[in-house]
Amino acid sequence: MKRFYSITILLFTILTTSCNSDTESEGIFDDSNNVSSYEKEILELINNYRKDKGLPSLKLLAIIKTQTDKHTDYMIAKGEISHDNFGARSNYLQTNAQAKATAENVASGYSTATSVVNGWLNSDGHRKNIEGNYTHFHLTAKKSPVNKWYYTNIFIRKD
Repeated sequence: MKRFYSITILLFTILTTSCNSDTESEGIFDDSNNVSSYEKEILELINNYRKDKGLPSLKLLAIIKTQTDKHTDYMIAKGEISHDNFGARSNYLQTNAQAKATAENVASGYSTATSVVNGWLNSDGHRKNIEGNYTHFHLTAKKSPVNKWYYTNIFIRKD
């Protein structure tokens, strides 16, 4: 009976410590079940750009993905890109991820990772977000029913 309780406690400990989806990734793609290979490519391009500029790499934070997913679905349903309701996403991340600052890049129509990142880098505001004083990020890239790509990339700073 003592062994049963020991095993039960061990399993409970493993389950409660390994299933927290709001934790930071140790490595950039530790939560790879939530990140497509296309999204990984975009995130790597952003971090490589930051590295080339002497800026620290950004870490993935799963809770950000909840917001990028919802907003990308919203843009697809609306049929256009927007920053509608960014204040609500920002407030959510401030409350639930202890974000001290937030920023968002959106896009649509680009069909390659390089083209969407270059599109952002060729825009002063989007480039400022990519180069900003942030510590974490996440991204959603999804195709609409008419095969048009939509993107939401959110950056946050945690202290």
